[in-house]
Amino acid sequence: MNILIVEDHEDTRDVLERFLSRKGFDVTIADSVENGLTLLRTKQFGAIVSDIMLPDGTGYGLMSEARRQGVDALAIALTAYGYPAEVNEPKLTGFDHHLRKPIDCNKLVAILETARTSDAQP
Repeated sequence: MNILIVEDHEDTRDVLERFLSRKGFDVTIADSVENGLTLLRTKQFGAIVSDIMLPDGTGYGLMSEARRQGVDALAIALTAYGYPAEVNEPKLTGFDHHLRKPIDCNKLVAILETARTSDAQP
């Protein structure tokens, strides 16, 4: 599964890239909304893992534009902030899952593995 990670914090981005690559995922990274959208126009991804607060906008803006362009990838938000329960409503945010920082990497992998397994089945 191809995964796009959109994260402006370099250490977090590098750790996620290395960790997910070791778990067998093909990982591409971006550090901003603009870079993420550019990559989404040039390559198909099975999942998008995005920080909410980015230097040039928000992960919500990224996902709103991605969904408007027809991107149907699994979307996972990463955030250090607490949000109301409605934040887990994909139709409102564009994200299928929200994970709080510090990230539980095993939970992230479980979500991605479930999606990878379901994509592989006819």
